[in-house]
Parts: sequence; structure tokens; C-alpha cells
Amino acid sequence: SENPSVTLFREYLRIDTVHPKPDYDAAVRFLERVGTDLGLACQKVEVCQGRVVLILTWQGTNPRLRSILLNSHTDVVPVFEEHWTYPPFEAVKDSQGNIYARGAQDMKCVSIQYLEAIRRLKTEGKSFARTIHLTFVPDEEVGGHKGMEMFVQRPEFKALNVGFAMDEGLASPSDTFSVFYGERSPWWIKVKCMGSPGHGSRFISNTAAEKMHKVINSFLAFRESEKQRLKSDSSLTLGDVTSLNMTMLEGGVSFNVVPSEMAASFDIRIPPTVDLKAFEEQVATWCRGAGDGVTYEFHQ
Repeated sequence: SENPSVTLFREYLRIDTVHPKPDYDAAVRFLERVGTDLGLACQKVEVCQGRVVLILTWQGTNPRLRSILLNSHTDVVPVFEEHWTYPPFEAVKDSQGNIYARGAQDMKCVSIQYLEAIRRLKTEGKSFARTIHLTFVPDEEVGGHKGMEMFVQRPEFKALNVGFAMDEGLASPSDTFSVFYGERSPWWIKVKCMGSPGHGSRFISNTAAEKMHKVINSFLAFRESEKQRLKSDSSLTLGDVTSLNMTMLEGGVSFNVVPSEMAASFDIRIPPTVDLKAFEEQVATWCRGAGDGVTYEFHQ
């Protein structure tokens, strides 16, 4: 028979919280039900229309002490179902015990681990001086602007009196879980290139595409250097290097029209050991080197 914690996990995975239309209401109802079963106080904070942060609280014996916050998010990224072995929201478990579902690793597993840890501690009769809060936030996968970003500005967050917080984590293939006190910072950068438009039959000078070519080459050359640095030094882990991926490319209206503008978006993850001002200057240098009319902006 299946462990009840696994059954609960699979139930959570079956709730479709994928963007662009996540079923947040179903997720909040599920988590509120589990929290109530555990004897936790429940509070719902609607930070904006349709975006609710759920707070489950295990009161400590000395509530004047600063609290512990365990945070997780309820949303998941989109799926390309044709590439899946099993439907992404059925939480199929195979004969080896592997569970297939969107959110199984990022990060509904951790949400259930928090809840099950509290269940076991309560069953063992444990209590703690500090109050423990579990927060379940929306919209993390699209930047958190209508989730945690708005929540931390509200009085309900300040009332939690947080002294220590653990944020998003992932599944572990073993019984060992690593806790990181320094995390890579996500930079989402969009580079725009302006150039001369015209008919596709001519060799037009100063085009947006030529500039974009230089931009992409600069960014991807840096990507390759960091990839090789990680590969060549066994003492390094992924968290020690800067990862960079081009994730979106925009431009053009027709096959026979040279566009006046093109844009490329990059997902960059920067370790805490990197000088952020120096790295931004490097980005600016790449853009300047591509020519006039090349700008960048931050989306995260």
C-alpha cells in the first residue's frame, strides 16, 4: 500500500497550476484542508485579484521570538505534453516508484515535505519556542510580481515577525538535503537592437539583425566559457558559475521586409561571488560593441 504522504503528494500534483491559467483556488483549498487537518492556523491574503498567499501557522511557546518562515510556491511552468511519457497532471507512479508530473521537482515536493515534517513532529509530541509559518505563494514562475513581491509590502507579512526564512528548494535524489545561504541571482535581460529597415532584396547597411548577431555571439561566447570552466574544474558546482541561456527571440513582420527592430531575451543566473556592477558593465560593453541603437533592460 502507498504511504499516505505519497498519496497526498500525488493529489497536490494533480491540481493544474500551470501558467498562463493556474487553478490557484483549487491549490489553496487543498493546502488549507491539509493545514486544518494538522491543527495549523490558516490565513489567506489576497495580494491582488485572483492571487492569494496562504499562511499556515504552528504557534510557538514563545510567540515574542522572531519566527521561522518556510516558503514555497504553488504555480508551475508550462508543459509540452507531446514530449511527456505520461500526462503531466495525472501524477502517474510507475513500477519503480517514480512519479511523473509537472511540479514533482519544482517544487510541490518541498511543500508536501514541509507539511509532512510538521505532521511527524506533532505526532511525536514536539513543540518549539519559535512560531513556524508556512507560506504558499502564487506567480513565482513568472517573476513573483503578483505574489511574494506584493506580499512582503503588506502588514500581514510584517506581522509574521520573520527571523529566519527558507525559500524555494528542489527534490533530492537521496536522504541528504543541502541548505544554501547564498543563492544565484536571476537576471532576465532583454536586449533590443534598432537598425535600418528596407526591402529584403537589398544589402541594407546597419540592420538590426547584424547588431543582434553580434549581441548573441557575445552572450553565447560567455556562456561557453562558463560552461567550460564548470566542466574543467571538479571542485566547482553549477552554483559556482554563471549560467546563461537565450530564451526568446523577436523581430520581423514578413519574409521580404528587413525589420527595424529585433530583441533577444536572456535568462542569466549569477553566483553571489560575482561583482554585479562589473557584470552589468560587461553586458553594457557587449551591447555597445554591437553598434548604435542597442539597449538592454531588466525584466527580473
